[in-house]
Amino acid sequence: MKIDPESPVTLYEQLRTQIIGQIDNGELIVGTKLPPVRQLATELGVAPYTVARVYRILENDGFVETRGRNGTVISGTKGTAGESLQAMASAYATRATELGVPPAEALQFARSALGL
Repeated sequence: MKIDPESPVTLYEQLRTQIIGQIDNGELIVGTKLPPVRQLATELGVAPYTVARVYRILENDGFVETRGRNGTVISGTKGTAGESLQAMASAYATRATELGVPPAEALQFARSALGL
């Protein structure tokens, strides 16, 4: 994994995307143990918080699971990146409805976030 500090993409997003890519292309298989947070942070030259944040996001999305002292491993329950995005989109739509945001306005927020 490589992090480009000059990239306009945030450090945590670069790391998250690379790990998901390695999972999707089979480089990281179910049960593979990821490096401890501090070790990976040192190797990449980033703050431990950045790596911990990525691991938390990946765990929330079902890509990894944390096993306490046994570390963080690639999960066998993850879906595809598309499935993860679909779940987040559904949650977004539900929340927008709960807040009373009209669908067209909610869609505009999503387009804006995507830079469209």
